[in-house]
Amino acid sequence: MTAYNIKIITPEKTFFEGTTTQIIAKTTSGNVGILHGHVPYVANLVSAPFKIEIGGTLKEAAITGGLIKVSPEDVIVVTNAIEWADEIDVARAQRSKQNAEERMKRHESQKEFDRAEKKLKRALNRLTVAGKR
Repeated sequence: MTAYNIKIITPEKTFFEGTTTQIIAKTTSGNVGILHGHVPYVANLVSAPFKIEIGGTLKEAAITGGLIKVSPEDVIVVTNAIEWADEIDVARAQRSKQNAEERMKRHESQKEFDRAEKKLKRALNRLTVAGKR
């Protein structure tokens, strides 16, 4: 497979910049696989595992959502948060899961419930990617 450039940007830093031969991501419309020469494409990403083939190995990261822009030669991803599987603090993710579940039970408004549900999805995604769920 032919390699192409990818750049993943968060508000704090450039998370990854390099080449890949394949990306697997989850958008609001479902899963998408991206290879070199993909048609131009823009989509919203959801909190889910994000996979990038680097040097023949498929590396997995937990992404919080964001935007993916694909051109025939490169891909740009903009997200609020993303972590490689081996960098996830599992204990912290488990605490976040428990806190979110408690907040969902005792919510006082729909806004609080929605916020807790979003945090629960992020924690579950992190635990899934870390292999602890």
